[in-house]
Amino acid sequence: MVSSPLPGSEREKPPAAQDLGPADPAQQIEVSVLVRHANAQELKARAARLQAGQTDGGPLTRVGFEQAFGADPADIEAVRAFAEANGLAVTTVYPGRRTVKLSGTVGQFQTAFQTDLRRYSGAQGEFRGRTGALHLPEGLAGIVRAVLGLDTRPQARPHFRLRRSAVLPHAAAQATSYSPEQVAALYGFPTGVTGAGECVAIIELGGGFDPTDLDAYFQAQGVNPAPTVVAVLVDGASNSPGGGVNSADGEVDLDIEVVGAVAPGARIAVYFAPNTDQGFIDAVSTAAHDTTNKPSVISISWGGPESSWSQQSITALDEAFQAAATMGVTVCVASGDSGSSDGASGDNVDFPASSPHALACGGTSLSASGAQISSESVWNDGAQGGAGGGGVSTMFALPAFQQGLSATKTGGASSPLAMRGVPDVAGDADPETGYQVRIDGQDTVIGGTSAVAPLWSALIALVNQARGTPVGYPHAQLYATPAAFNDITQGNNGDFQATPGWDACTGLGSPKGAAIAALLAPPATSG
Repeated sequence: MVSSPLPGSEREKPPAAQDLGPADPAQQIEVSVLVRHANAQELKARAARLQAGQTDGGPLTRVGFEQAFGADPADIEAVRAFAEANGLAVTTVYPGRRTVKLSGTVGQFQTAFQTDLRRYSGAQGEFRGRTGALHLPEGLAGIVRAVLGLDTRPQARPHFRLRRSAVLPHAAAQATSYSPEQVAALYGFPTGVTGAGECVAIIELGGGFDPTDLDAYFQAQGVNPAPTVVAVLVDGASNSPGGGVNSADGEVDLDIEVVGAVAPGARIAVYFAPNTDQGFIDAVSTAAHDTTNKPSVISISWGGPESSWSQQSITALDEAFQAAATMGVTVCVASGDSGSSDGASGDNVDFPASSPHALACGGTSLSASGAQISSESVWNDGAQGGAGGGGVSTMFALPAFQQGLSATKTGGASSPLAMRGVPDVAGDADPETGYQVRIDGQDTVIGGTSAVAPLWSALIALVNQARGTPVGYPHAQLYATPAAFNDITQGNNGDFQATPGWDACTGLGSPKGAAIAALLAPPATSG
C-alpha cells in the first residue's frame, strides 16, 4: 500500500525521559483524527478579514459554522473506510469539530499509522510516546490534518505562581494582595453588569474543584448568590480535587474564583481533559462548539514553549481558536510565567498564547493607593519568582493588527516585528501583588499570568452582557485604540524591555475597563 508521511506529525524522543520498552500491543486506546475544513479557503479568507477588523456581518452560529465549514461527509467516510480496513472502530463523529474518534489496540494503531509506540517515564509519570512521523495511505493524504492520542506525553503546564516572599526578601516589604473584585475596581471594570446570560469556559488539564470550597470562598467575598459552576469531562478526564495548593487544583480554583468574583452572573463551565495534545485540543473544540453551555469566552491558563509542540498540534489548536473566533467566541490565554525564555533555552514564546487567534495575556506588578493605581510595571521577580512571558513567535506570521510594531530588547535595540508578537494585553500577575484565593480549604495568595487570562475573560463577559452580543475577535479594535490601556513603560521580562506603546512584555498594557467597554460597544444601527 502506498503511504506518505502526515505533514507536521513528526515527534522527537521525549527529553529527560526513560524508555521503558514497547507499549502493550493489546492495550485499548482512543485516537482523535482531525480532517480538513470544508470550504477551507473561504474560512481562511474570513479569518484574514477578522484580523483586519472587518466583521463580516457578525459571527456565525455553531450550527451555521458546522454547515459552512465543518467536515465534508466524504472525508468522514474516507476515515471510516480506513478504520474498517485496519480493524479500528469509529466511536464518535463530530462534524463541526472535524473530528472522528477511533478506538482499537496499540498494535492496530501502530500498523495503521506505521509507527512504534513505546512507554516512557518522566518527571510527570509514565506515558506513551513515539518518534518520527505518522504515515497515511494515499486515500487520506490531504484529508487528515492531525492524528492525536497515540502520544500521551504531558503537553502543557499551568501558569500560576504562589507568593514566595519568604525566598524573595526584596519583595517581602512591598508584598500586598487583592481580592479579584479589588483588581477589577482598580482597572475600572464596568459596573451595573454581572455577566448574566453569558458563559465563560475554562480549560483545565488536571486537578479539580470542590463545590463546598467555592461556596465558602464566594461567601467570604460577599458574592451572593455564588456563580453557577459546572464540570464538563472530556476524553475520560475527571474533576479530581484534593492535591493541595501546589497542585493543578491551584490553577483550577484560581481560574474559577477570579471569573466568579468579577463576573458572578456568568455561568462557568470547566472543561477537564488529560494533559496531552489530544486532550487540550479536544477540550477547546468541545468548548467552542458546545451547544448546551454556549460559552462566549474561553479562558486558558496552560501552555508550553512553541518548540515543545508538534506542528500538527499547533495547527490543530490554532484552527480550533480560528473556529471559535468565527463563532464569536473570544479566547484569552496566559502568556507564561518564565519571562522571555519561557523556561527553555534562548528566547521563546508560549503556545497557545502565540496563536494570532488568541488574546495573549501578559503580566504586571500592581501597586495601589486607596482606590487608585499608584504604579504598575512589568512583572519580573527573577528566576525564582517568575516573570511575565513575552517575545516574538517563530511559528506564526505577523498578523494584520500588529503591522508596524517593534520589539525592544533590554539592551535598547529595537527591531520591527517580523512575526507574531506576544502578549497582546496584560494585567496584575505578580504573586507579591497577587490575588486572594482559596485552594483545597486553604486561603492563600497566588499570581502568574494564569490570573490574567480569567481576569480578561471576566471583563469580556461583562462587556458581552452590556452589548447583548458577543465581542468575538477584538484584536483589531484593541490595537487601534491604545488610549484604552494603562501603558506599562517600566521593567523587563528578561530579554525584552517595556516601552511606550506595545511591547513584548505587557503588550498594549493593562485595561482601562470602562474605556475597553466603550470601545467594544456594538456599532450603532441605523433606522
